[in-house]
Amino acid sequence: MNFSYWEQKSFIGNIDVMVIGAGITGLSTAIHLKKSQPNLSVKILERGMMPWGASSKNAGFACFGSLGELISDLKHSSMDEILELIRFRSEGLDLLASLLGEKKIDLLKLGGYELFQANQQETFEQCLDHMETFNLLLKDVIGPNVYNISEVDFGFKGVVGIIKNNFEGQIDTGKMMQAYLSLAKSYGIEVINGAEVIAITDQNKVQLQLKDGLQIESNHVIVCANGFAKQLLQEDVKPARAQVLITKPLEKLPFKGTFHYDEGYYYFRNINNRILLGGGRNLDIEGETTAIMENTKGITEELKRLLSEVILPNTKHEIDYSWAGIMGVGQQKSPIIKTISENISCAVRMGGMGVAIGSLVGKKAAEMYLRK
Repeated sequence: MNFSYWEQKSFIGNIDVMVIGAGITGLSTAIHLKKSQPNLSVKILERGMMPWGASSKNAGFACFGSLGELISDLKHSSMDEILELIRFRSEGLDLLASLLGEKKIDLLKLGGYELFQANQQETFEQCLDHMETFNLLLKDVIGPNVYNISEVDFGFKGVVGIIKNNFEGQIDTGKMMQAYLSLAKSYGIEVINGAEVIAITDQNKVQLQLKDGLQIESNHVIVCANGFAKQLLQEDVKPARAQVLITKPLEKLPFKGTFHYDEGYYYFRNINNRILLGGGRNLDIEGETTAIMENTKGITEELKRLLSEVILPNTKHEIDYSWAGIMGVGQQKSPIIKTISENISCAVRMGGMGVAIGSLVGKKAAEMYLRK
């Protein structure tokens, strides 16, 4: 099967830059390219009927790091590296809000909380020991008194302590992606859905082989597929599945805000009158290193247990939705923004922080291309 003359002329011909992936990073990349060079021909190939990795499936946390997670990061990263990553996340969240508008993405700065159960008493005490140090270091990066002990227990069961992050918030993921797609359209950027790229070859022009056997050419390609990037690149990025549940509306919402548990491996929040809960990847790291989007029994049951026994112990609730998304992770939490060959570059490995850093990573990927 070949493309028709009309398809070549109107849809896929004479492309200056083809972006692979219509998630946060891909859309930001394309938008910043067009903002700088309006006459540039920029299009996006997206494998799904909508952004298909994690951008339209994430929990909507506008966060930059719980204290327990940051202390855990100190085992393999220096304090300077961690602070630089926090700066990057904070700057990325500011860019997301300014680019799309806080109202359009329903940004609510309700604060973030980290829970510690009885078996995590030692970790809780470590966090308390490090709290003043991080508050001093983050004063000029984020603001004063980022972390403090929460005086509210929210009715959680078996929790020995809660640390509040005063600067974290939440967004509506669906509204964010609609706003991103609308902004891209306003710049004349076309997203071609249902186009899964399985191979890329750089030969003067870049040839993109699609799953259905078709081939598209572009002068330059920027891979922003994140969780699916391993299929196209030999880089330190691999898929990481995240599973999510959401309840039916509750009669009375017991809390508002974003919550982390167990070094960020579990997370939950309010959304409208529901509770969203996700995570559990640490129960089966090897099994969750996959690009298959499905919920598994073991992790689903653990999420339900956590919901019933700890989060909503005295509240009647039912599960209404469940889904899975694919993140891109690696040995390091910093993103990969680099030139692969003369006409191929990439912006991948969001490390589960796509909401925080995806917009900024996309901007930097566009700037890297424009410096050519």
